[in-house]
Amino acid sequence: MRKLVHIAAGVGAALGVSAFAPLAAAAAQGAAGGSGADHVVFVQTDALAGNQVVAYDRANDGTLTWSATYDTGGQGGQLNGSLVDHLASQGSLTYDAAAGLLYAVNAGSNTVSVFAVDGDRLVLRQVVDAGGTFPVSVATSGTLAYVLNAGGQGSISGFRVVGGRLHPIEGSTRSLGLTIPTDTNQFTHAPGQVAFTPDGSQLVVTTKASSNAIDIFAVDRNGRVSAAPVVNSEPGTVPFAVTFDPSGHLLVAEVGTNALASFSLGVDGTATLLDAVGTSQAATCWVASAQGYFFTSNAGSPSLSGFEAAPNGQLTDLGNTITDPGTVDASASSGGQFLYVQTGKNGIVDEFAVNTNGSLSEVGSVTVPGAAGGEGIVAN
Repeated sequence: MRKLVHIAAGVGAALGVSAFAPLAAAAAQGAAGGSGADHVVFVQTDALAGNQVVAYDRANDGTLTWSATYDTGGQGGQLNGSLVDHLASQGSLTYDAAAGLLYAVNAGSNTVSVFAVDGDRLVLRQVVDAGGTFPVSVATSGTLAYVLNAGGQGSISGFRVVGGRLHPIEGSTRSLGLTIPTDTNQFTHAPGQVAFTPDGSQLVVTTKASSNAIDIFAVDRNGRVSAAPVVNSEPGTVPFAVTFDPSGHLLVAEVGTNALASFSLGVDGTATLLDAVGTSQAATCWVASAQGYFFTSNAGSPSLSGFEAAPNGQLTDLGNTITDPGTVDASASSGGQFLYVQTGKNGIVDEFAVNTNGSLSEVGSVTVPGAAGGEGIVAN
């Protein structure tokens, strides 16, 4: 078992999500947004000439049919060295169910687009400055949203969600202090994801190969994060993407070791390794949950690896499923019965049914126009 090094850096006391996410505010912002997504899958193209979100209707058997294509009002971006994963991140397209809003990063324009969602229909409400350069990931909790920017030294910036729009939180921007090369190693070193813990009291950032760390910020009652994170060093693992199991453990896809790892999180921001299980695949970068199971996307294989997580954080390998080339971001339908996987080499979304034993059965695929290398998918 690896031993983690914890470096505390001015982290305040963690506060519960109830301090900043009253139900009345969530209901009010939902009314200002849309009525919400229903039986739909949204896919971001990340096209350099003009980013778009493509909407697909989901049939009862899980197959997808094109519905409409929406301009984001911004441009996609591409990190140097990337091939099938131009943003090299998870969470670039994020659905805020409480607000009825969809957030799409425009990495080439340093902006975030805000759409109101009504079934499979999108209405562009806002294009807002991301608070940094090259935004790659958005996380939400209650009335808060935080954007991860991969440009420069990396940074995060906070927003309040009010009236179906994002409003910058003064004093919320934090530099990650990373050394990110601008050569062909840029995509392996740019930060990978920002995510709130389930109770909203902490904000997690993965730094990939730039510092091989899981940075954890405390979130205060005003929506601002601590001046600096607790830096949980994880040498050689290249932590990329995260999710949480039903017990609240942090699950991390580690591309350096091609493994899925589980951690318990302390209120002081420290992460303690519980288990790590290899995928036996190449370029294990993304992770998604569906029906209580967890699936990593292995861009270099190409495949999905299935896992089951026990209440104590121990992981069980459930085997691999082949996909189209360039397996990247993935998202499950609201009931978890279907898993939709972007395969970046040709811009294809593979459609799978999730079986009760955690295995996957392919039900079809669609080619998304202009989405080769694109990332960002939301299913409902």
